[in-house]
Amino acid sequence: MTYNFDKITDRTGTDSLKFDFARERKKPEGLLPMWVADMDFPTAPEILEELQKTVAHGIFGYTEAKSDYYEAVSRWFSERYGFTAERPAIVKSPGVVFALAQTVRAFTREGDAVLIQPPVYYPFFEVVRDNNRKLIEAPLVYSGGAYSIDFAEFERKITENAVKLFLLCSPHNPVGRVWTEGELRQLSDICKRHNVIVVSDEIHCDFTFGDTRHICFGTIDDDAVIATAPSKTFNLAGLQVSNIFIKNADLRRKFRDELDRSGYSQLNTVGLAACRAAYEKGGEWLSALLSYLKGNIDYAESFIAARLPKLTLVHPEGTYLLWLDFSRLGLTQDELDARIVQGAKLWLDSGPMFGETGAGFQRINAACPRSVLNDALIRLEKEFSGD
Repeated sequence: MTYNFDKITDRTGTDSLKFDFARERKKPEGLLPMWVADMDFPTAPEILEELQKTVAHGIFGYTEAKSDYYEAVSRWFSERYGFTAERPAIVKSPGVVFALAQTVRAFTREGDAVLIQPPVYYPFFEVVRDNNRKLIEAPLVYSGGAYSIDFAEFERKITENAVKLFLLCSPHNPVGRVWTEGELRQLSDICKRHNVIVVSDEIHCDFTFGDTRHICFGTIDDDAVIATAPSKTFNLAGLQVSNIFIKNADLRRKFRDELDRSGYSQLNTVGLAACRAAYEKGGEWLSALLSYLKGNIDYAESFIAARLPKLTLVHPEGTYLLWLDFSRLGLTQDELDARIVQGAKLWLDSGPMFGETGAGFQRINAACPRSVLNDALIRLEKEFSGD
């Protein structure tokens, strides 16, 4: 099949968080929204066909997954990432963030230390603080327009704070790093040395470009918890379904006990249908999408290099999110945010949302038709080219 990612789909008036909640989020009306990480593309037609069958049936009662669901999920990760997990190791969850919060409660006690690597997806902060755990930060190192891990500092933070749990973001949101096997093995060795449980959020695993390949942390550490979902890959976030791989029987029992305490059982009926269809039939659509997104990223990199040379786009090895460094303009964060909104008329994610080390940055969602991305870049050029 051929897929038209250039088509603009009007999302206004659909109760879209991205498009319809400017006033509620204290933003002016009329901004071009390039913030929250969902895509402006309809999901794969192969998934829509399955959803239409489900809706046409007309009954949305309690629904569970049969063996074909688990086989589809397992096959996707086995064939693409060499990570195999039998059905008992797959625990369904309404979302990855929900699951992260469950792991914090299941594997630690109040007051225990949990480690994260900012700048990082902001719910990582929330699931730790909101559950009365001690938040420990081992910030990524930003140098020469790229990010890396200071492993000595990472281990020092673990030992000094008796860290119990490490929340890994892989691929990393917002900086776009796809961790190498060597980097992941170093993290694993340190965590094993100090009995730290690793929970790896791999929701963006299907978004890598060129020769870059995602390494599933589960292929390195059988005891790690791997959080996945079709929501980013196939634009299904609103259907609330994710799959958490937990091979370690003791950790899986603790996680399931925490699920039971939450009172949550069966997942969204149409979400289950969409997930199975995505992993059974969505591969061709995803290949076309990845090609289009790489074109968007290449276009943004060329535009910024040629027309906004004082800005630095951190090259995204993965995800469809652009991490843009404005620090050379010498603006305060308030000045930068004001000019993004009032001058460029854009709604982006301000860097400090991802931690203090995000100051001077903005996150831009490039999963949109290229004409929309071009509009956003031109707005930035008009606002900042004279600086």
